[in-house]
Amino acid sequence: MPSAVRPDTASGGLRVAIIGAGITGINLALGLQARNVSYTVYERAPGFREIGAGIGFSPNAERAMGSVNPEVLQAFRRVANPNGEDYFQWVDGHDTAELLFRLHVGKDGFQGCRRCDILEEWAKLIPPERVEFGKEIDCVTEDAKGLVIQFKDGTADTADVVIGCDGIRSRIRQLVLSNPKDKNAAQPHYSSKYCFRALVPMPAAVAAIGEYRSGTRFMYNGPKAHVITYPIGNNSVLNMLAVLSDNAPWPDQTKHTLSGSKSEATAAFEGWHPTVRKIVDLFPEQMDKWAIFDMAEHPASTYVRGRICVAGDAAHAAGPHLGAGGGMGIEDALVLSELLAKVDNLEEEAFRGSAGAALIEAALKVYNDVRYRRTQDVVQSTRAAVDLFQWQDRAIGSDGTKFGQQISRTFHHVWDYDVDDMVREALAKLDETVRKP
Repeated sequence: MPSAVRPDTASGGLRVAIIGAGITGINLALGLQARNVSYTVYERAPGFREIGAGIGFSPNAERAMGSVNPEVLQAFRRVANPNGEDYFQWVDGHDTAELLFRLHVGKDGFQGCRRCDILEEWAKLIPPERVEFGKEIDCVTEDAKGLVIQFKDGTADTADVVIGCDGIRSRIRQLVLSNPKDKNAAQPHYSSKYCFRALVPMPAAVAAIGEYRSGTRFMYNGPKAHVITYPIGNNSVLNMLAVLSDNAPWPDQTKHTLSGSKSEATAAFEGWHPTVRKIVDLFPEQMDKWAIFDMAEHPASTYVRGRICVAGDAAHAAGPHLGAGGGMGIEDALVLSELLAKVDNLEEEAFRGSAGAALIEAALKVYNDVRYRRTQDVVQSTRAAVDLFQWQDRAIGSDGTKFGQQISRTFHHVWDYDVDDMVREALAKLDETVRKP
């Protein structure tokens, strides 16, 4: 069970500032809370809030949740929607609607839920005094007391370490990558993919495509597009996502959404199999068109600068195509929780002057060393996966056998990651650093 949060930070313990209250930020907060490390979450929104769209968490993500804090995993299981079948199934959405491949995940292996539901459950675990809302960060400077966080409302606060969990448009990433050579990596870039998404009441979905297609996870593959559907909300809602390729520049690089319509989606799937057209017909008449930005073409050269770092989408934003982004952030939160708890548990003298700063910097360097390759691999694998789904991989095309072999390798590379081994490696690296004269 999580220990009580340290009531104040005047006693010399580590003070952690978490910027952003999304999936990564909340998991980091709850990881630190379970390890009795003092933290404050700063969120620019007026309260905990998330869009209602669905999200899935892969097996590695669930394992990481349990290691972050058992209550994190328990909360997820309260809102997760069990799979209707033990398999994730891909079908030819363009020509035949026949099965291309199915991958075993188990009833509880890759469950989905509403984003807003899981964020609400996790937020209940955080004491209100540990979160400050309406705090949009401006800059971070350093003085004799530590790091000074300046907010756009004119206020400021101090911390020993700042962790940017502020999402794909991260301000903290801009500060970490402030060198002019990192200019492109400081911002995400359009991936030439956009999507329509909707939550459809299950009775309407069943009427359109039947109970079987509505009751478990399916992806419909085809040329330059794909559609994914799965039930959430205790099987009361079908989550739908239609992803399309478009090599034209996104009209506004500062906005991820534009106005869209069912007629636009219908036109994009003209000529596809009737099953897919029935799914597309379930979209509302008016809806947003979401650009998919990522950091594949201009990856961050590092996630760390001194005692400041980024995690989750702020560090390594990927598209939604493997359902792995949330899990990467939770893995980040786990290793950061363990490393910062290790720092906090060292002798109090370590937090006096330059020795304390050096120890924190060493811990963040270990975080970067342990997480960089894993997360960058997932970003690139996500790009490759969407090419598979949309028949743009010339060596595989619509060949179901070749597709199954490749996508199985890709998913298991993500799912089979040993989060406990990651933690052991990180702590061993930090121990080695501390022992050096």
